[in-house]
Amino acid sequence: MLFKQKKALVISDFDGTICTVDVGNRVLSHFTKKSWDDLDREYVKGSIGSREAYGKIAPLMAVNPARLNAYVLKLAKIDPFFVKFYRLAKKRGVDVKIVSDGLDFYIRAIMEKHRLGEIEFFSNAVVFGEKDSLTFDFPQANPLCGRCGTCKNKILNDHRLLYEKIIYIGDGHSDICPSRCADMVFAKKVLLRKCEEEGTTPYQPFQNFGEIAKYLKDHF
Repeated sequence: MLFKQKKALVISDFDGTICTVDVGNRVLSHFTKKSWDDLDREYVKGSIGSREAYGKIAPLMAVNPARLNAYVLKLAKIDPFFVKFYRLAKKRGVDVKIVSDGLDFYIRAIMEKHRLGEIEFFSNAVVFGEKDSLTFDFPQANPLCGRCGTCKNKILNDHRLLYEKIIYIGDGHSDICPSRCADMVFAKKVLLRKCEEEGTTPYQPFQNFGEIAKYLKDHF
């Protein structure tokens, strides 16, 4: 029996994309005992990867699960058109997965709050310790590179042969590598500027998931 590919897969970033707030950045800033602006500047410049940055930020943080959960849920605003988009994708036979260089704790909490916990996601993990300490784990890291905590590019390529078409949605630095391997990209902010600069993968600017829902209606 010949293997039949599925129709399409949408892979979406979380912070600033599905969630309208960059929750990861807000969490790290709120619960660190001193500034990590220098680390952030080094990351933006590309001098260090997110995995190294997380390792240096962890000792600066102090928070327990209850406080983190309460803080996260106050920020839990998702794109107003995302639920409509997701329902349409299911109806049209298009799978949806989330890839994030953020943290599992808040992604799970926010998606469950909006009754979207069934959507599979890939991210870094928070490991809580004693006296409000924590560390980070990187189950989705790529040992061949190691820059990002979550290698979105590896996740995309792990699914490549399963689908006829892969659509990528994102906005930031960690979305640049996977966008180059997608068949279609919806981009804004940092990712959009990179797509405009490189001009290789077909891309479309977007502001919200209503525009991506329209794309699904027109093409699937």
